[in-house]
Amino acid sequence: MKHRTLGNSGLEVFAVGLGCMGLSQSYPPFPDKKEAVSFLRRAVEMGEDFFDTSELYGIYANEELVGEALEPVRDLVVLATKFGWNIKDGRCLGLDSHPETIRRAVEGSLTRLRTDHIDLYYQHRVDPDVPIEEVAGTMKELAEEGKILHWGLSEPGVETIRRAHREFPVTAVQSEYSMWYREPEKELIPTLEELGIGFVPFSPLGKGFLTGTVKKNQIFADNDIRHTIPRFNDPGNMDKNQTIADKIKEFAEAHELSPAQVALSWLLHRKPWIVPIPGTKTEDRLQENMSAAYVKLKSEDWKELEDILDQTKIYGARYSESMLKMTGR
Repeated sequence: MKHRTLGNSGLEVFAVGLGCMGLSQSYPPFPDKKEAVSFLRRAVEMGEDFFDTSELYGIYANEELVGEALEPVRDLVVLATKFGWNIKDGRCLGLDSHPETIRRAVEGSLTRLRTDHIDLYYQHRVDPDVPIEEVAGTMKELAEEGKILHWGLSEPGVETIRRAHREFPVTAVQSEYSMWYREPEKELIPTLEELGIGFVPFSPLGKGFLTGTVKKNQIFADNDIRHTIPRFNDPGNMDKNQTIADKIKEFAEAHELSPAQVALSWLLHRKPWIVPIPGTKTEDRLQENMSAAYVKLKSEDWKELEDILDQTKIYGARYSESMLKMTGR
């Protein structure tokens, strides 16, 4: 199997992880619990060992699902989850990374995930009201207590990463990165390489767009995250961005691959410590995603693909304004 190490941490995972969020929120329709449990267990049988969730997804529901599904195979998998929210009475009221909130969060996650430790524990978004050194200090304490093995940050700015890493070494950073969002190449990836931190890109398939299955006139349900995103909810952006999906599809067909295999293998080709976590709900798509770890292209093929991307403009913001304000701090 194709495994990778996240930075200098020693944490090894399969080269393409599984983002579990879509099983509970953001990408309807959602499978029933029995179906989802069966899917996650089948994923382990197929060789998947890196599962990503959060206390926020479905407000605890996704962690409960992942915990039930993977309890029988806990020793075979790496569990990543996230903290950093003020959750009360089933509602998220905003950010909160104060130490006492983190401690409540970790106990809740351990219970829902049916485990005595979390392999990789991310701060889901940087809390501007809590110094990152205080958060890192809490992570160090939790690691010393054996409740977490590694920790990371999601959507942080590079200075926050440096400050956190000085306090307690960061294993991985999770942020959006794909063929149609390459901003991390400017500062984030060089910083991670310098510090020896792994990179876990989410939305590596552009929230489905890069697979060629999202059409320019598609209407998204109110509970679909794409309903709020300018790249998807503006018909003009959808129309213009169809170019990149078409070009990737053409390249994929010429190399007897699927667009998803091209998009994921491109990410894997960037750095040996990058592990994308596409989400899916079906065995066929999971197999397709995992197979990207075995794609081999010639140097001239990678060059052709790079030229295609460099010559293709992307239209629209990747997040709504409110969501963008919570990133890069």
